[in-house]
Amino acid sequence: MASGFRHSLYFHKDRGLTNSMIERCIAANFDVLALTVDTITGGNRERDLRTGFTSPPRLTLKSLLSFAMHPRWAADYFMHEKFELPQLKDYVKEGSDISVSVGDYFSTMLDQSMNWQDAADVRKKWGKQFCLKGIMSIADAKRAVDIGATAIMVSNHGGRQLDGSRSPFDQLAEIVDAVGDKIDVICDGGITRGTHVLKALSVGAKACSGGRLYLYALAAAGQPGVERALGNLRAEIERDMKLMGCRSVDQLSRDNLRLR
Repeated sequence: MASGFRHSLYFHKDRGLTNSMIERCIAANFDVLALTVDTITGGNRERDLRTGFTSPPRLTLKSLLSFAMHPRWAADYFMHEKFELPQLKDYVKEGSDISVSVGDYFSTMLDQSMNWQDAADVRKKWGKQFCLKGIMSIADAKRAVDIGATAIMVSNHGGRQLDGSRSPFDQLAEIVDAVGDKIDVICDGGITRGTHVLKALSVGAKACSGGRLYLYALAAAGQPGVERALGNLRAEIERDMKLMGCRSVDQLSRDNLRLR
């Protein structure tokens, strides 16, 4: 798949909203659209329940105490422009004007009847590189090929959805063996170190993706934090390939791995 800008799409009950987001991506000349297919309802996000996390933050005694303990963050939040989700604001108030947890948003706003035909229709409307994010079985990987997807992300949504599900890495080899010659297979989830990338590529993944890797750095230090995190990742990959005696990723293979 070509490098460039990717948008992750969630399939909403409001088809006008879903179509609007696709059209915005087309207008912005995005290269790839990834339809997320593993979150038609919210998982039991116990950490969010404990912390009371919502978007935007709901003002409670606990959150006010947190604001007081983090004055610089609080000042940035209250003194800058109002938080909003521009792709949603013209259709729904939840997430921008009405505080809601991520789990509740998924459970109430996303279309739980989404099926393979819906995914095929999104691919047709989009018309460019198209990825399905959240594939965890050979059968679904083959269906992705059938509807014309050009890539899949083997992902369990960071382990925050189905409790007890296998890790993406555990599913990777069998999916690569089944469809790796027909579609790009991307390993998503738990990628935080250069060795994680090298292991996934050795199994046969074409690429890796990660969220927490850069989002924690973004929350802690903004753009410089993200640049530092990505720089560390690149340095780890290059250093570890040298230690493995590999000059290019083409030399990575399953001979590097010993699975228990």
